[in-house]
Amino acid sequence: MASTASQSSAGRHWRLEYDLDGIAWLYLDRDDEKVNSLGSKVLEELEAIIGRLEADHPRGLVLMSGKPKSFIVGADVREFDATDDVDELRSNVRDVHKLFQRIDDLPFPTVVAFEGYCLGGGLELSLCFDYRIALDADHTRIGFPEVNLGIYPGFGGSGRSIRAMGGLQAMQIMLTGKMLRARAAKGLGLIDQTVDRHGSLRWAARNAILKKRKSRRPGLTARATTWGPVRKFLAGQMRKQTASKARKEHYPAPYALIDAFEAAGDSCSGMIRIEAEEVPKLLAGDTSRNLRRVFRLMETLKAQGKRSDFKARRVHVIGAGVMGGDIAAWCASRGLEVTLQDREMKYIEPALKRANGLFKRKLKTPTAVAAAKTRLIPDVEGSGVARADVIIEAIFEDRDAKRELFAKVNKAASRNAVIATNTSAIPLSELADALDDPSRLIGLHFFNPVAKMPLVEVVYDAKLSDTDRVDDGSSFATQIGKYALPVTSTPGFLVNRVLAPYMRNAMKMHREGVPKEALDKAAEKFGMPMGPVELADTVGLDVGLGVIKTLMGDDAGEDRKVLEEMVDAGKLGKKSGEGFYRWKDGKPQRDSDAHKGHDLDKLAGQLMQPYFDECRSCLDDEVVGDADLLDAGMIFGTGFAPFRGGPMHYLESTEADKEAS
Repeated sequence: MASTASQSSAGRHWRLEYDLDGIAWLYLDRDDEKVNSLGSKVLEELEAIIGRLEADHPRGLVLMSGKPKSFIVGADVREFDATDDVDELRSNVRDVHKLFQRIDDLPFPTVVAFEGYCLGGGLELSLCFDYRIALDADHTRIGFPEVNLGIYPGFGGSGRSIRAMGGLQAMQIMLTGKMLRARAAKGLGLIDQTVDRHGSLRWAARNAILKKRKSRRPGLTARATTWGPVRKFLAGQMRKQTASKARKEHYPAPYALIDAFEAAGDSCSGMIRIEAEEVPKLLAGDTSRNLRRVFRLMETLKAQGKRSDFKARRVHVIGAGVMGGDIAAWCASRGLEVTLQDREMKYIEPALKRANGLFKRKLKTPTAVAAAKTRLIPDVEGSGVARADVIIEAIFEDRDAKRELFAKVNKAASRNAVIATNTSAIPLSELADALDDPSRLIGLHFFNPVAKMPLVEVVYDAKLSDTDRVDDGSSFATQIGKYALPVTSTPGFLVNRVLAPYMRNAMKMHREGVPKEALDKAAEKFGMPMGPVELADTVGLDVGLGVIKTLMGDDAGEDRKVLEEMVDAGKLGKKSGEGFYRWKDGKPQRDSDAHKGHDLDKLAGQLMQPYFDECRSCLDDEVVGDADLLDAGMIFGTGFAPFRGGPMHYLESTEADKEAS
């Protein structure tokens, strides 16, 4: 490894060194920040450094991070809200383009070598270098997440990624926001070399400089995807695929990127010129502003899991049904040892089968799948209770059955274990006194399907619960990769309390003659991920009936009667193959013409009104701490249209628009 001959400070955020071989080593170590991001001050300092390097003309330049196990997470999202003036944003983008082009044009070898996150603007900066090296480690991730913020790469990445890997693959990475591991990124051409965890990034970078290595051009097949007729065809296919996932009026960014690709995908500089026009308009638009708000809400939820240093090693789940079995499988996939209890082995076996499918989808390699299967242990006798750090009850929704179970758990559980119920609606106060210390019981309310739904409601009783236990529950949810939302133990908590009147309203409108397809289409047009009728079938009509009974009792009237008749007939929804819809190969069978003749916008307004009314009531009743947490809960718990920024934010915005007009 080369020794350092001289060192000089290059500002608050950068460090520049020259070694005995004449190689310049540039380290980004953003001051007073845990991770590196490309804020305006960081880029200003970089511009001065590039000017100096252009004058010094070193033997080569290597860019690395001064932070352990982390490179650059992207542009500084916090600065995106500084202005919504499109001309100012356009000027800012063009300034970055000029700087990055100067780096691209440096007349000596340039190499970037990194580990950890190389995302967004960090990847765009890396693509300006001749050669890219990444550490092949689990914490290394590479990609363009900009589409999740309502924009697309705006620091030259749209053009340079196509230059590096061809049109089709570059577009797929940008349109999906997918994060790649180092080897996958190398296979696509984003990265030129990987170094295993025993190797040295610095040594590999020095070697690349001395040998004047450069990225290989993409192969003929990859380059052919940028040719005119091929590009036009691919753009059409991309629009169809995107339309199946997102409406253009809701999420304009991917469509703008596809238009740019069709117009100039054979020209790196042409794509970059379009970036300067289109990305500022997207940044100033409502969708991007609201998606940036969702990003901040996500960070708020992540912070809930940092109030405690609790870490679980062993989890015991009681109840191997769909919810309990899937909670157990998810925990095992996240590296925890899990014991799964039910009355007989025959009830546990289907859960193990489903778990194996999850492990194969999520963990990929046979070794990792085998390890996860070993961590998930059938436990009919319940011997795992005594050793568990977290005990989760996930049996059917019945107060007496749950109380009886907690009385048994109370005798066997460790004094330090988190004891939790996955009840979807029963207040903690009606269960907790089965324990010697009722303050121990919290709720950990997961949502179906567990592997896809990111939210866990951490339920507490303001008069009863131990706040340390609540914090431990939030830490556990974060540990297993979920967003923790503390909610008070009122009937239905937050998500089900809001969904119940929304679903009841849909059932009422359906009984009054509105086709179920029209109701679902209206909700989807508004921006919900699926309509209320399809949602009811997906969750399970038996689960929905249990929630309605708990929340409304006999007041549920005709809605309860309809559900009871369907459940008694074995029509449970998706899981039984029939509910409101018939289901085939996991998809509802719809009448494609049923919605015609209905005003979908008007229907959406009628459908959503109880949803909004209940959100306001939950805020008034202090079910969650504030409007931001409520918005976060409804986005990540019910899929409320992210591009609208959350229900309370949406109501506030629409009311402000009315006043302005």
